[in-house]
Amino acid sequence: MTSAAIAVASDHAGFPLKSDLAEFLRDKGFEVVDLGTDGSESVDYPDFAFEMARALKDGRVARGVLVCGTGLGISIAANRYPWVRAALCHDVTTARLCREHNDANVIALGGRLIGVELARDCVETFLATEFGGDRHARRVGKMTNPPEL
Repeated sequence: MTSAAIAVASDHAGFPLKSDLAEFLRDKGFEVVDLGTDGSESVDYPDFAFEMARALKDGRVARGVLVCGTGLGISIAANRYPWVRAALCHDVTTARLCREHNDANVIALGGRLIGVELARDCVETFLATEFGGDRHARRVGKMTNPPEL
C-alpha cells in the first residue's frame, strides 16, 4: 500500500468501526482525512455520504471508507453522486471484486454486521487491488455516463 490520503466517514452506528479503521490506516502509513462523525450521538448518515462525495470531487482523496450500521443507507446516499462508486462489502472477495470489476472508489461497511478484523481485511484488500480495465472499463463507463431515460 501507499501513503496516499484516504477519507473515512460514518454515522453514530459506524463510529466505533470507523475510528478503528482510521487508526489501522494510519498505522499502515496512510494520511487519514476524517470526515466525521466524532461520537456516538445520533446523526444522519446522508450528511457523511455527502462529505465523502465532496472530498472525492474536490480531489482531497481518491478513495474512501464509509460506515453506518448496515452499510446500506450510507452506500445508497453516497451513490447519489455520479463520481462516487461506493460498494457495500461483507468479505474480502467483494472488496477485491468491487475494485477489479467496478473501479469502486469507496468501500462501505456495516459497523453492526462485520467484525473489526474482517473489516480491516476488507479495507486492506480494497486499497491494494487495482482496477482490471479491459471489458470492465466499458461497463464502468456505462455507469458513469448512463443513457438518457
